[in-house]
Amino acid sequence: MTYIQAFIIAVIEGLTEFLPVSSTGHMMITTAMLGLEITPFVKLFTIAIQLGAILSVVVLFFKRFFKSTNFYIKLIVAFIPSAIAGLVLGDWIDHQLENVFGVAVALFVGGIVLVFIDSWFKNFKVTTEDNLSLLGAFKIGLFQCLALFPGVSRSASTIIGGMTQKLNRQTAAEFSFFLAVPTMFAATAKKMLDFYNQDINISSHEIKLLAFGNLVAFIVALIAIKTFIGILNKYGFKYFGFYRIIVGGILIVLFLLGIEISVV
Repeated sequence: MTYIQAFIIAVIEGLTEFLPVSSTGHMMITTAMLGLEITPFVKLFTIAIQLGAILSVVVLFFKRFFKSTNFYIKLIVAFIPSAIAGLVLGDWIDHQLENVFGVAVALFVGGIVLVFIDSWFKNFKVTTEDNLSLLGAFKIGLFQCLALFPGVSRSASTIIGGMTQKLNRQTAAEFSFFLAVPTMFAATAKKMLDFYNQDINISSHEIKLLAFGNLVAFIVALIAIKTFIGILNKYGFKYFGFYRIIVGGILIVLFLLGIEISVV
């Protein structure tokens, strides 16, 4: 992997991690288009640079992380379902990381959902995160499990989960950001542990690539989060839905035409 390739992947991660468009799906498509061989380090890189994106949440919402003990309890409760599912389905998830067609379908179907999601929830009672019950947090965590399949989008699934619990769009989005911290940290830690257990040596060049990728993802994610909240409040989800439909539709058509975008 070169620095240019690392930069492109990190920009994609920073842009898409907190948007309802699937960061994993976009990074899979990006690595395929860059012609990168999916080596253990490339897999590690695409997961580890999520740490940079996570730090952007901590920086932007620093005070919220010192709000109350109840805040952390809700995050833990919401995190539990995906933690269990991730451990049980780990091998299956790794296999799906090579299924670009599956990502295309997930992007397309998820896009249709996002186009209509605002009208489905427009009459729901608006509440705040403080009023979210532990059961409600757990249900949001169940929605997050849907994102274990690449292309679904962790952000989209958890925001929709929050809206089913009467949270408005911004509050649901912010809770999704907060939930990303333990979720992505755990995913990164597990991937790094797997990498270590494989007894694979990591070169100084690869360490520099990881540091560089995390820095780029951090900076881009800072911008993306602020932009996303503004778009979400003004326009809702429909434009993200249209984007997903276009990208997913193009990929599906390419597959139907026999032009396969495959992971090396």
